[in-house]
Amino acid sequence: MSDPRLIEAMNKPDFYPHKPGFVETVQTHISYVFIAGDIVYKVKKPVNFGFLDFTTLEKRKFYCEEELRLNRRLAHGIYLRVDPLAINDKGIFVAGEGKTIVDYAVVMKKLPLDKMLKTLLAQGQADEKIMDAIAAKIAAFHKEAQTGGHIDEMGNVKTIRHNHEENFAQTKKYIGITISAYQYEFISAYVENFLSKNEILFKKRVSEHKIRDCHGDLHLEHICVADDIIIYDCIEFNERFRCSDVAAEVAFFTMDLDFNGYASYAESFVRSYLKYSGDSDLLKLLDFYRCYYAYVRGKVISFRLDQKEMPENERQDIAKTAAKYFELSYNYAARLEKPVLILTAGLMGSGKSYQARTLSKILGAEVIRTDSLRKEMLNIDPTQQRREDFGQGIYSDDSSRRTYEKVYELAAGYIKQGKPVIIDASFKKRAERQKAYALAKNLVVPFYVIECYCPDDVTKKRLDKRIRENNSISDGRWEIFHEQKADFETIDEFSDEFHFKIDTSANPEKDRQNIIRKLKLG
Repeated sequence: MSDPRLIEAMNKPDFYPHKPGFVETVQTHISYVFIAGDIVYKVKKPVNFGFLDFTTLEKRKFYCEEELRLNRRLAHGIYLRVDPLAINDKGIFVAGEGKTIVDYAVVMKKLPLDKMLKTLLAQGQADEKIMDAIAAKIAAFHKEAQTGGHIDEMGNVKTIRHNHEENFAQTKKYIGITISAYQYEFISAYVENFLSKNEILFKKRVSEHKIRDCHGDLHLEHICVADDIIIYDCIEFNERFRCSDVAAEVAFFTMDLDFNGYASYAESFVRSYLKYSGDSDLLKLLDFYRCYYAYVRGKVISFRLDQKEMPENERQDIAKTAAKYFELSYNYAARLEKPVLILTAGLMGSGKSYQARTLSKILGAEVIRTDSLRKEMLNIDPTQQRREDFGQGIYSDDSSRRTYEKVYELAAGYIKQGKPVIIDASFKKRAERQKAYALAKNLVVPFYVIECYCPDDVTKKRLDKRIRENNSISDGRWEIFHEQKADFETIDEFSDEFHFKIDTSANPEKDRQNIIRKLKLG
């Protein structure tokens, strides 16, 4: 602990030379931040987490000076100086030189809270122009940031692997608390798989001087959009975390945008950054580094659970936030890097649409649903119920043929854009499944069929519920279920390597996990 007497003294306005009207104290796991009017004093805690060590006065002084030096690169005029904190001849704690120096503080100007990027986004006051301006500043900073020598070493596979292994070692104790065993094992396997397959790319990044002395902690709360764009609070305590591929910096920022629900702005920022940097290879690395940084955030937040005497409601909130970051990390790891064509097939009420939606969020795939497309083509409101007899009206063979033709046209368009596609349809006829397979073969992309099924009594409950709630796009109902079942041609033309089955009434989550592992890791 820092000297409690010093902390007490710094909570009082008369401690400060400029005599502020008030002092607000904010505490993080590594610092005390004293907001003294318009000036902020930041004091490092004497802690050692392995990846940072502030345990001695000399180390705290050094890292205060590093914080000043490094942050002046992107926050010009904000970081003022490093002040010693001392005890004077009268035994009183003072800011400045004294008889005995007990600590050091980084002194900086207070930034306007209403101009923080996170606040602007929440209030709908940010737009693509702001994202473009931030991208321009970051791209220019990366271009001028230090590179070469020992900094290049931070971009080699050995160092990157070490960073990940450190993450896994430090989070093992949180399995079952903030991260599931499945997520932990999947992300570990994904990281090793990616590193092994992309050694040439990582070497290329080093040779092209894409490894730079970056910011290292580029998230929404560290960006202020005032007269100038101010980016502050970089990582000063561990050069290995700060010096990285510029792609990692872009990944960190866009991960934070994704986490906070601003995925469209993340895409906008990437487009602008590519425009200013011309770094097209960056796209191949974004999800890998996003996975890493989401994991780091989950880890750091999980560390807070180690603090004793924490209220249970606060502990639950912390665990929930950490778990959300680990879930995001897993989603990046599971996201497909190349296009594939996946069919979710099965009878009405089998749960195929739910599986398609759930898988699409994890895999990053586009979903084409025949139930909605069929009505869209006929200018019918998707939620308008059409109680047609089986195989009649909008469900006639001719209507179904045109719907499937449109499905294949849309799927081909997405695949040519490099996107994975999930087609959500019954695919009750072998001929339609064969057409989908031929499309995948023609476009040279992997092809999979996920067959969904469940007991008839479960199906009846689901279909009856749909009728009662009257808000489903699907027109499936129990009266025609058995006719569809009799008309369904068994899916037996594909090997188990490409044909998966999910009993949606049992443990579909486990089945999905196995499918995702197969699709992503082989």
